[in-house]
Amino acid sequence: MARSSWVDVNGAPSAIISDGLVTIPLYAVSQINLTESYHLPAIGTSTMRATVATHDDTISLSGLLVGDERYALKFSLETLAESSKLGTALERISQGAVSGLVLISGMTVRTDLQIQSLTFTEQAQRRDVIDVSISLVYMPRPSVLAKLLDLASLGIGSLVDFGAAK
Repeated sequence: MARSSWVDVNGAPSAIISDGLVTIPLYAVSQINLTESYHLPAIGTSTMRATVATHDDTISLSGLLVGDERYALKFSLETLAESSKLGTALERISQGAVSGLVLISGMTVRTDLQIQSLTFTEQAQRRDVIDVSISLVYMPRPSVLAKLLDLASLGIGSLVDFGAAK
C-alpha cells in the first residue's frame, strides 16, 4: 500500500540548516525553542570589561523527516553535526570570519552554530516518517562581526514579518 505525506516539499521549508555547502531543508518543524542565558557580572566588579560572549544560546528543533529522502536527510544531519565541530565549508569560504552552521527559521537567523545533539525516533504507526530532535548551540567568536550578524538577523526577521503582513 503506497502512502503519501501531507507535507508539501515543493513549498517553503520551516527551517534550513546549512554549512555553506550542504543545505538541509526541514519541512515539518513542529516546535522551535530558543533559550538565551546571559552572564551576569559579580557585584562590585570593575566597570572594565573584556570582549567576551555575554550570553549562551541554545536552539532546539523538533520535527519530521518525511518521504523517500528521510534516510538521506538523517545521514546529512549526522554529517553536519560532525562538520560543525571540525570546521565547515562556510568557515573556509569566509576565511574564518564566520564558522559553524547557519540556521534560518521563522524565529531567528543564526550563524556560528554547532549541533550538540541529534535524536531520531521511528514509530510503528508511521513507518515512512522519522521524528528528529536537534539541539544547536550558538558559539560566536567575540567580535564586532558577530554583533553585526545578530543585527542583520533582526532586520531579516522584521522584513519577513513585514512581507507576511501584506
